Amino acid sequence: MDGSLEGRVALVTGAGQGIGRAVAVELARQGARAVVVADLNAAAVGRTAELVRAEGAKAEAVGCDLRVRADIEGMVARCAERFGGLDVLVNNAGVIDTAFTTGQDHGVGSLPEEVWDAVYEVNLKAVWLTTRFAAPLLLRSTRGPAIVNNASVSGLVGFPNCPAYGVTKAAVIHLTRVTAVDLAPVRCNCLCPGVIDTQLTQDHFAAAEDRGATERALAAPQLVERLGRPEEVARLACFLASDSAAFITGAAHVIDGGALAWRGVRR
Repeated sequence: MDGSLEGRVALVTGAGQGIGRAVAVELARQGARAVVVADLNAAAVGRTAELVRAEGAKAEAVGCDLRVRADIEGMVARCAERFGGLDVLVNNAGVIDTAFTTGQDHGVGSLPEEVWDAVYEVNLKAVWLTTRFAAPLLLRSTRGPAIVNNASVSGLVGFPNCPAYGVTKAAVIHLTRVTAVDLAPVRCNCLCPGVIDTQLTQDHFAAAEDRGATERALAAPQLVERLGRPEEVARLACFLASDSAAFITGAAHVIDGGALAWRGVRR
């Protein structure tokens, strides 16, 4: 533990598994005093809370549907009620179009409207609403308040058959910038992960007509010849939330194994 997040109270959404769980645990490992972990899956987020406590921090598990405004408001309020405030917000939760569709036909010209709405509500509207409700707490913080949003390389370049995901992640990148402007001195940055080995990625592979071909196609552009790991993204998130990144705000940080560094494909 390097102490760079010493004494912070943090809130992490989408903390039931994958990157969100890894971020919550890493926050505790780096000295956070308390971590509120939220997810639609109450049982999964309860397990995350146990892992946070095992690292020496206090934890509060909150079941939250990010498509429900009252749930979001209550989730943020819990930080103040339980721990007296909020210093770090990590908007991690996200869904992809294929979570709500079957087969391969879900591009711009065929994606059902209800799928677009569901992805938009979780990936973008919930990020804004969570930030809106958290803003008064963050602005009162005296411990270097920071927001870290989870965007994606899909918000920087186009990928087929996930239009709502890519568009909402691009919007998260811009929301990060305007948040940094409007809420200064609260810092706000975002992550743009590439292919990370999470349940969302595994679900995407499972929904593919040819799983092996889909896995190869996603990993082939990377210079690092493997999927990224949730803990690698978590360490970047914690750096951006910490005092070590005190002069960094309003920026998108790519963590993609070098996929966007070139225009090649490994054979």
